[in-house]
Amino acid sequence: MNFLPLALVTALLHVYIGARLVPGLEAYPTGQWLLAAGLLVSALVMPLGLMAGRVARQPLADVLTWAGLLFMGLFSSLLVLTLARDALLLVLWLGNLAVPGYLPMAQLRTVSAEAVPLLGGLITVLGFLNARRTAAVVKVDVPIKGLPASLQGFTVAQISDIHVGPTIKQQYLRRIVDKVNALQADVVAITGDLVDGKVSELASHVAPLAQLQSRHGTYFVTGNHEYYSGAHAWIDELRRLGLTVLLNEHVVIHPPGAGGQGVPLVLAGVTDYSAGHFDVAHRSDPELALRGAPLAAVRVLLAHQPRSAVAAARAGFDLQLSGHTHGGQFYPWNLFVRFQQPFTAGLHRLQNLWVYTSRGTGYWGPPKRFGAPSEITFLRLVGG
Repeated sequence: MNFLPLALVTALLHVYIGARLVPGLEAYPTGQWLLAAGLLVSALVMPLGLMAGRVARQPLADVLTWAGLLFMGLFSSLLVLTLARDALLLVLWLGNLAVPGYLPMAQLRTVSAEAVPLLGGLITVLGFLNARRTAAVVKVDVPIKGLPASLQGFTVAQISDIHVGPTIKQQYLRRIVDKVNALQADVVAITGDLVDGKVSELASHVAPLAQLQSRHGTYFVTGNHEYYSGAHAWIDELRRLGLTVLLNEHVVIHPPGAGGQGVPLVLAGVTDYSAGHFDVAHRSDPELALRGAPLAAVRVLLAHQPRSAVAAARAGFDLQLSGHTHGGQFYPWNLFVRFQQPFTAGLHRLQNLWVYTSRGTGYWGPPKRFGAPSEITFLRLVGG
């Protein structure tokens, strides 16, 4: 990846923010200098943080990444707020043309210039605290038509999009594992984007997954970030830890107490929607994942991206569990997810298929969540 164009674009956007805000702080010279200096540092550190692994060794690489991603989160809020300020000032200016002198435009420019860095800083701090806390448990009942009594109350603990990497390490993951184990679920499902890095770098930080507990095991499907990080090596490592990796395949789970009789639950998993671009043999295929499955069964699919739902509905699944979107992670990016994915977060219906999209259990990029809290999802099947 060529970082020079990226660095140039971000530098120009920093200049835009400074040009629009610094003059408005003329009543506070110290504030002008602090904002200008902060924007300069941000413009330098952000690109450096993204390529830290190439220019530095551990632990310096992680320090640079932390700094770059923190500034990226702040920059994002400042940019959005500056654009919103300019749009508002334009509307007010046009209104003032109709009634000249009615609005105190000079005062509004000053007050709004002061508000942007204050709001940007506050949002970034709150977003950081939300991102670094252990995800809350979100309980969801999924109504399945014709659900047999033996599967009534069957539970799945879903975690997704943890993104173990430069800023998410072993302790963060261990807290998630402890919280999942306390749920005593029938099944634990990990719906992709577990890692951002190679096995050689992160194996020790992913090791807590071996401690996950449930009645019928832990199941994993690949996300797009696994393919950026060496999917085949990660599949081997997760299997070594005792996880079942579902690559366009399924397992049959018989409800407890049924003695192998009655209607089973088919738990299938597909590779990431885009996996075929990295490995043709990994092309995502919900129909293949059901091949050989019993016809009389409740069918649940683990698929990283919600847009697998169209094929899942066609294949005859009852429920799909996905992630990928992070719920947008922080405002206003949640508004744009719908242009790429059919669902952003929560439980939705597509024909005869229920789709639950997790907001994710960790975060990607900036350690920041605002308006899209992380979650550990505890799904319960109920009669519909």
